[in-house]
Formats: sequence, C-alpha cells, structure tokens
Amino acid sequence: MKKTLSLILAAAILLGSLVMTAAASADGMYIITDSDTRELTRDELWEYQYDTLLYAFNEIYARHGYKFETGSRCYNWFTQMPWYVPNENENSKDHHETYSHCSATENRNVDLIKDVRREMRELKTTNPKGKGMPTPPAQDVNKPRGFNYVKLDANQKLAVYTAPSAKAYRANNGKAAVSTNGAVYALGWDNGWMLMLYEADKAGQYRIGYVDGAKIKGKKPALDQLSWDGSMCEVETATALTDDPALTGRTLVQLPAGTRVTYLTTMYNSTAWDYIETTINGETARGFVPGGMLSITGVDITEQQTPEGDG
Repeated sequence: MKKTLSLILAAAILLGSLVMTAAASADGMYIITDSDTRELTRDELWEYQYDTLLYAFNEIYARHGYKFETGSRCYNWFTQMPWYVPNENENSKDHHETYSHCSATENRNVDLIKDVRREMRELKTTNPKGKGMPTPPAQDVNKPRGFNYVKLDANQKLAVYTAPSAKAYRANNGKAAVSTNGAVYALGWDNGWMLMLYEADKAGQYRIGYVDGAKIKGKKPALDQLSWDGSMCEVETATALTDDPALTGRTLVQLPAGTRVTYLTTMYNSTAWDYIETTINGETARGFVPGGMLSITGVDITEQQTPEGDG
C-alpha cells in the first residue's frame, strides 16, 4: 500500500510539474500575460520598447479574435500564437465589433498603452533599453510564419520576381523560377501576383518572391489579399538585403546606412525580419533585412484610429 501511495504521489508531483511548465510556456507567448484581467500602470508600460507596446495593445484585441489584415506585422505575429483564433466573420477594417468584446479593464489598458506610446513619440524616443519582443515559438521549418503549402498543377515553370511586376528585379541573374513539381508555400495575393516561398534550384536555399497569377495554369489558390504598411524610412545600420530569410540569408544587395526604403511589414521565423522595398540596379526589388536595422521604429506606424495603429 505504501508503495502504491508513493507512486501516486510521485505521479501527482510530476503531473503538477508538467502543468506548471506548460503554463509557464503559454505565458511566455504573451507580451503582457494578464493585460486582460489587471489594470496596468504607466510606470510598468515605460519598461517596454515603443514597438513592443504596439503589439501589447493589439494582443488585447487578438485575445478576442480580432482579424488582422493579411500581411500586416500584427497578422504575422499573432497567427503564430497557438491561442489566437481569428473571428472569420469579422471585417479586419472594422474594429467596432472588437471593442464591444473587450471588458472595461481591457479598454482602459488599451487607452493607457496608447497614451504611453504617445508620450514616447513626443519625447522622440523608442525607449530602446526597454523590454523587446519575446522569442517567437519554435517550429520545425524556419520559413516565415504564414506561408502555407498550396497545390498547383504540375509541370509548370514560373518566373519569379522580387516584387509584383514583370519589370521588377529578378534574382539568379534574371533567371529565378519555380517549378510546380516541387513544394510551393504562399502567403497571399498582391495585385494579381502571388507571394510565395520555394526551394531554389540549388539545394539548401530558399527564395521568397512573386509569380504572376495570370501565368498560373489551372485553379488559382484561394488566398487573402495582402496589406502592407508603406511607411518611408532609412536603413540605420548597413546591412544585406536577402530573399532567403528561411535558411541562408543569401545577399541580393548590400544596403548602406542612410538608404531610403519603403517598410512593408515584419515577418517572423526564429527571429524578426523587416520586409522592405528598394531598388537594385534601378529596378524595384523587395526583400528582407534583420529586424532593428530600420528607422521605422521611430515612426508612428499607422496614422489611423484602428486596433493596429494608434495615431
């Protein structure tokens, strides 16, 4: 009997430990774990970076299933969270329904977080020594979140451009192409062009780029339209532009400090990547630079009064 009780007690302790570990892991996937139940304070919010607070108040909406615009950086962040379940019946451009889901405490916290961000803007600081974003959840394949497998008719070879135009820069000495006999992962549509990820001809390399939807034979994938930020900013630290944030970080072009670029969004795999538009040899090009290289952190990302922005 004593042996049986000991085994039961040991099992209970182990189970309790596993539950605590799971709870701690889940907590680590929130920016502010209890922002839905506790009134936050101004002092504690000043412990976070300006950018992090953008996600912090959107996290409150995300808990209620707010449907972020596909391709936006909040979309890219929250869709990788196991607790996030978007409300497919909600219009991503209409936040009034989401407000009605929030409690008085949550709405009060949203207003306070926006106030603190406004104070940071007025003081012209991004609070760089504050708390940054948590580490994204691990996954087996290091492709950016949101790219999902799409089935295309076989035996097609499609030209791939770095931006949605046949006049845009084309990697691989102007020969970048994808075979539909291999795996293709897509994020969405941009003016009739599909943004997708595939394994390049050279084994061990991936490429993210656009294919012209009009050139795709057979049934087109049912994907959302992509929404980009479009803010102008500068490269603060010299860095390389890549079309392969999944594996090699292969360089398309070096961007000197001070280069003016257009910020599109931020994507995540095991780290953060800012997706931007620039030019290569006079041709429009899009690609990725490591997060934190741009002056975008000092810009009010969205000027509209929506959950994703707090201008």
